[in-house]
Order: sequence, then structure tokens, then C-alpha cells
Amino acid sequence: MYALPTQPGIHANLAELIEMRHRVREVQLFSTPAQRSPLIGLHHSKLRGRGVDFDQVRVYQAGDDVRSIDWRVTARTQEPHTKLFHEERERPIYILVEQSQRLFFGSGLLLKSVLAAHAAALIGWAALGHNDRIGGLVFGNHEHHEIKPRRSKQSLLQLLNRLARANQALPCDQPADRDSFGLALRRAREVLRPGSLVVILCDERTLGDSSEQQLMLLARHTDLLLLPLADPLDHALPAAGLLRFSERGARLELDTHDAELRQAYRAQGEARQARWQRLAQKLGVPLLPLNTQSDLVEQLRDHLNAQRPRK
Repeated sequence: MYALPTQPGIHANLAELIEMRHRVREVQLFSTPAQRSPLIGLHHSKLRGRGVDFDQVRVYQAGDDVRSIDWRVTARTQEPHTKLFHEERERPIYILVEQSQRLFFGSGLLLKSVLAAHAAALIGWAALGHNDRIGGLVFGNHEHHEIKPRRSKQSLLQLLNRLARANQALPCDQPADRDSFGLALRRAREVLRPGSLVVILCDERTLGDSSEQQLMLLARHTDLLLLPLADPLDHALPAAGLLRFSERGARLELDTHDAELRQAYRAQGEARQARWQRLAQKLGVPLLPLNTQSDLVEQLRDHLNAQRPRK
């Protein structure tokens, strides 16, 4: 496959996706023995399969959950003891990331397609460091490339290589499939076992009736983390006069001085955001929208800080 020269923010290559491993320490995506990620517990329904493993029993301390008291040990020692647990290791994490024509756009620091690639790489390295099994599916206009979850660096590198190649193939002259997102979600349902975590990285505009139904079905036996991607121009048009657009011979002109047009455009963007919020609330899953205007790690850190319980 011919690889386009990499330009910062326009295309991503394998080397920079590998370099994202150095930014993992900047944001606490997964729990460690010393610190629990605020993402843990956001899913309102019980995790499918074993969510935690028994670790040890120790003397009860103020603030411990009374529901975890080990009554047998307490009766035997005549001193309250509590059970400690740690999160189950080697959980399958499936990163479903879009690399389609509609993502080849951006007015901020980088294109949405590059933002998706960087986010997938960051999450992949974080999951590997957490000792989880990593796999995923890269989907675009026509092609789907799948890597089965395995607990190995090689598996993640295969996923990142597929991701970089799909990114560098953009832009694509061929029109996208009408429901490539829905097909990708259907494939995830077929291959993933209950209790897996599916990380969704897709264009904010990708969500439709069919894909929303597929997400609801997928959420029945897996846990989801939703990261829709957007650009400031997806939500608001500047008053920049007459703008001309063309795609595969079709042409469109917009008079951005028209206040009613700008208001209608803004309302469409707000409706898309509201749809994602309703879906996340209905499924009880974390929603971490990303945009091309700010640093990826800073955005994730802000989202996680907002999820932490207030004292």
C-alpha cells in the first residue's frame, strides 16, 4: 500500500502512535493498586462476568464498606475483618476506531482522523500497561481490519499498524458505505465475549438510527466507553461570507452572513450532542467527547476529573 508522506496533524504514522505510550502516565485511564480510575463504577449496571478478584482479608478500618466484612474471620478472631478486592486482570478491551472520509477534516490542532488514531493508541498503551487483552477493529469507507484481543505488545502493534495505514490512505475518492459504523458494531457483537470493554472512537456525525440500535444491543453483554469526535466547525459556522464546497462533482454554496442559516446549523450540532448524551444516559455508560481544538490528554484529564466524586 502506498503511504502518503506524514504531515503533523494531517496524517498519523506508526512511529507517532508508538510514541503515544509516553503520554500514558499523564492521565489515569485505568486503576492501579494505589489509585482507582474514576471510570470504574460509572457503568450503572453490573459488569458482566467477574468484575473483581478477591485479594486479601485485613483488619477493618474506618471508612471500609461494611458489606465487605468477612464474618467468618471476624467471628474466629473476635475482631472485625474486611475483604479486599482488586480488579480482574486480562480483561478483553476492544478498540473500535473509525478512519473514514468524514473524519478527514479539522480546523483545530489536527484532523479528526488523526485525533481518533492518537486516542486509540493512548488507550491501547494504557490498557496494555494494565495487563489487559488488547484488540480492535479499524473501519473506514469500505474496509474493516480486525485484530483479535490478546495480551501482547505484538497485538497492539498490529492494531496500530492497521490504524496508521488506514489513516494515511485518507482522503479516499470512493463514497463511504451507508452504515459502515453499524457493520463494525455488528461484528463486535459477533466476536466479543461477555464482560469485554468496547471503546468507541467515531465521528460525532456517525450515530444514526441503525448504529444506535447496534450500540444498545452491544451494551447488553459488554461495557462501553463512548468517545465521539468533533471539530468546532461541526457545531458553529463563522460569519465568513460566501463559502463554497465541492465533493465528487457536487457543489454547495453557503452564505454564512445569514443569521438564520448559522442558527439552524448550530441547532443541528447541538442535536447531535444531545443524542449522544441521551444514549449514554440510557445505557449508563461513560461519554467522553473529544474535539480537535484541545490537547487530547488534557481533554481526557478534564473528563476524568469531572467524574471524580466531590468531597
